[in-house]
Amino acid sequence: MLNFDNVSRIAYLGPNASFSEMAKDLFCNKYKINAYPAPMTTIKQVIEFVEENPDTLGVLPVENSIEGTVRESLDNLMSCRNPNIKILSEIVMPIRHCLLSRTTEFYSITGVISHPQALAQCQEFIHNELPRNLNIIEATSTAEAARSLANYNLTYAAIGSEKTAEVYNLNILKENINDDKSNRTSFILIGDFETPFTGRDKTTIMFTTANKPGALMDILNVFYQNNINLSYISSRPSKQEFGDYIFIVSFDGHISKKKIFNALSQVKEKATYMKFMGSYEK
Repeated sequence: MLNFDNVSRIAYLGPNASFSEMAKDLFCNKYKINAYPAPMTTIKQVIEFVEENPDTLGVLPVENSIEGTVRESLDNLMSCRNPNIKILSEIVMPIRHCLLSRTTEFYSITGVISHPQALAQCQEFIHNELPRNLNIIEATSTAEAARSLANYNLTYAAIGSEKTAEVYNLNILKENINDDKSNRTSFILIGDFETPFTGRDKTTIMFTTANKPGALMDILNVFYQNNINLSYISSRPSKQEFGDYIFIVSFDGHISKKKIFNALSQVKEKATYMKFMGSYEK
């Protein structure tokens, strides 16, 4: 079990009642973390806070079952300056959106405010049940959308969670309005700590390859030859040269095991760059 007795603060994407705060609470309950909350306004700030402050943790959303990867999280993890910052754990949290407002009159709503991903996840509801000339406003988070309702008249609503309604004293006009009722988001815990082998582990790495035919296949073949199951692969622009990409790969196993350690050594030899992102419990 991870020991976080000395953790002083835990950073996450705020403000209060955001899904990231809810994920933070789940991590704190799981690992008995007793740390001061440190809400941030951007994902970049979360990572920088953990980089610059010893004995701190950060919570990041990394993938949604509908919208895919959270690009801001991956891009900022790739550029993280502290090589000791690693992924320590992950959780998958159900996402259930509600339509929230200061009014109780559903049919009076003329505008909706929320984070772009929340809006995208409720497109059918917005299209079928709200006015055609609906005014849609994007916010930095679902919690910020709820908080900003104070600046609008009673015909505006926000999309957020039941906790958001509780924290900001809003009425729930409609529950579970997301298009996909199995909507889930994966969150990770990051920090400068070592993770023990649990038997239910996965490892994540980032790497680049030479720009030539078969270069990526040559690396992926390392996992095949070592009988290692790949669970995730994606790519992001390197932001250094057009057409160059960084690949993000997750696979079963912990770096403390000889097979995984040897496979990573082989990948490092074949890649032009490789970064170990952590071995952690699934």
